[in-house]
Amino acid sequence: MRSPDAFDAFYAGSRDRLLLETYALTGDVPASRTAVRDAFAVAWQRWRTVSRLDDQEGWVRPLAHGRAQRRHTVRPWHREKGLDDEVAATLDALSDLGTLERKALVLTTLSPLPLDEIARTLGVPRREAERALQSGTSRFSVARGVPSTHVRRLLEDLRGPLEGERWPRATIVRRQGTARRRTHTVVGVGGAVAALLVSGTVVASGGAEPSTLEREPTTTGITTSEVEEAAPPALDEASLLEADQLDRYGRRLSWSEESTTTNLEGDGLVVPCQLERFADPAGTGALVRTFEGSERVVRTTKSEGGRARGKARQRRVEQVQSTVTEVVELSADTERAAAAWDTALRWYAGCQDPRTQLLATHRVARVGDEAVVLSLRSWARQPSGISIALARTGQAVVTTVVQSRGAAPDARTAATGLAASVNALCGSPGTGTCAGPPRTAPVPPYPVGRPAGMLAELDLPPVTRAVGPWVGTDPEPARTNFASTRCDNTRFDAKGLAHNMTRTFLFPANRKVDTFGLTQTVATMPEKRARQFVGEVRDRIRRCGQANLGTSVEAIVQRTRGDREITVWDLDIEISDSRSVEFLMAIMRDGKAVSQLGFTPDDGMTMTRADFIAVADRALDRLSDLPSAG
Repeated sequence: MRSPDAFDAFYAGSRDRLLLETYALTGDVPASRTAVRDAFAVAWQRWRTVSRLDDQEGWVRPLAHGRAQRRHTVRPWHREKGLDDEVAATLDALSDLGTLERKALVLTTLSPLPLDEIARTLGVPRREAERALQSGTSRFSVARGVPSTHVRRLLEDLRGPLEGERWPRATIVRRQGTARRRTHTVVGVGGAVAALLVSGTVVASGGAEPSTLEREPTTTGITTSEVEEAAPPALDEASLLEADQLDRYGRRLSWSEESTTTNLEGDGLVVPCQLERFADPAGTGALVRTFEGSERVVRTTKSEGGRARGKARQRRVEQVQSTVTEVVELSADTERAAAAWDTALRWYAGCQDPRTQLLATHRVARVGDEAVVLSLRSWARQPSGISIALARTGQAVVTTVVQSRGAAPDARTAATGLAASVNALCGSPGTGTCAGPPRTAPVPPYPVGRPAGMLAELDLPPVTRAVGPWVGTDPEPARTNFASTRCDNTRFDAKGLAHNMTRTFLFPANRKVDTFGLTQTVATMPEKRARQFVGEVRDRIRRCGQANLGTSVEAIVQRTRGDREITVWDLDIEISDSRSVEFLMAIMRDGKAVSQLGFTPDDGMTMTRADFIAVADRALDRLSDLPSAG
């Protein structure tokens, strides 16, 4: 049942609030009003699905916001003539905020969403949403010259320019949504209907309203003309992987399909590292298929009583060893698909899941228009290997994620599975380049973090006896270099050094540990000086070991290749007659960029030499992303 009464009540109760939020984000009344109206039309088009959601407004909100921001392209920050001075000042103050700050401030102040839901809407962790809100509130208050307690009043005053807005009747919006539904329906053989998600924005151009909508005045006297779109490409479940194609991920496993959905229920976070429901919230379709790979294992238990008391008993059980999730999103055009690809790549390459480490990045050739494989490991309570393979082909973004109890599939296996997924779609409307035999090549990790060029939490390995995840301090000027030892006393605050920054990574949950930590310090300088800088550190460490002043030095890695060099030491430094401290240290250079890395174990918390060497290599790989390294 289409339940028009329920839709009409939803439309009447939510439209003004969504219009105010959208206007605060764009400062553009016509774009905001049209976007909100169109978003409700799409909601009616998908009302059978939307009506069953607990938060119907939460489904419409990102659609309205995204469409308004896309329509708002004539000028970076549009202004209506004749605005009240106070309103204009508020819009100017909002326009000076960063996008994340502005969204966090507007949603917190004007929407009914709790902070956790706002963070999900923004696609960031709650901690980052809190920082954006604090920063945005502070900057807005300073710009308007008012205390933070007045922020809500100023944003509520933005209702003024919207008071003259007239809304089309709900019947007109439903008529528009019905027309879209008829246009976008694709009838398959046997009467199967292809699964559709939210369709793209209704095309707008100057002129009069179309015959299906009543003419409506706006505050600027401008009306828009909307024309019916051609039916966009649709996704078909038949173009997804099948269980018998998954043997490459584990031949000994028995694979079964668990579910196929449009990902509209729940929070929409279906794979590790994912930050939002969709990489393209205004996409034209999405499908998610999940598989489980189970193995029959033998479990041994002891009998509780009777004649077999104390004897072992064996039974075979099915145990899930691996899950595979295939996600396909279809965008309205290749430009939006490319933006969705970039968004998804940022999620995975900068994975924010706690206790998850990025192991390797491989570029993949001959699969779609662009493709990559990321290898990760989770060292949470249930350790697992994770392989995330991502490709774009035309208007489609394809992701295959394998999560295994043991090691994740190698990059070539993951790329082969991705190629199968791309070829299953190949030839469908909206898709582009198909896949041939994939070729993988290791590449440096994609830049993440602020500033780029330094280590991030996802670069760091597990540590014995550590509680909770790694947490990095905010980078700060390197006035003190805690990565150095008394052997070298290296300083990064001399004249001529640029981007000299330092930060330390800790496990804050381990409150009793005082000296544990991993510290990185970086800087750039002229290349000749950088080469000399690294040489001097090596000489000081070598002389310290030779002097045998309570310190033993072991060089465990020393490599030079072109303009890149790295040395890793294991130092044992005596701090009293009865106690010495182990210290792992590395110095590295990539052209003009130099970094020192120091790790101090404590209270049984330590990492293996191999893991520290891997972290040092990752620090070297990231150095070229320092802003002044080029």
